[in-house]
Amino acid sequence: MSVYTVKFTPTAAQSIKRLPPDIKRRVKYKLEWLAEQIDIIRPVPLRGKFKGLYKLRVGNYRIIYEIDREEFLIIVHLVGHRREIYK
Repeated sequence: MSVYTVKFTPTAAQSIKRLPPDIKRRVKYKLEWLAEQIDIIRPVPLRGKFKGLYKLRVGNYRIIYEIDREEFLIIVHLVGHRREIYK
């Protein structure tokens, strides 16, 4: 089992900056958990324009990410409220 590194796209980094402090903390914790558990869990794949990406739920917020298994990377593309993120 290997721990993955989490990287953020510029868009994801900006969206995280705009989150309330308590949500930021929860997102950070959930991403750390994901990096440690990625080999054990079954990621939730997305369809449509997000095909090839996965989602992770943090309350009413979603983290949209991709997995690079060769480089042991989790690349976060978007973070936002569920009612806005899929638009």
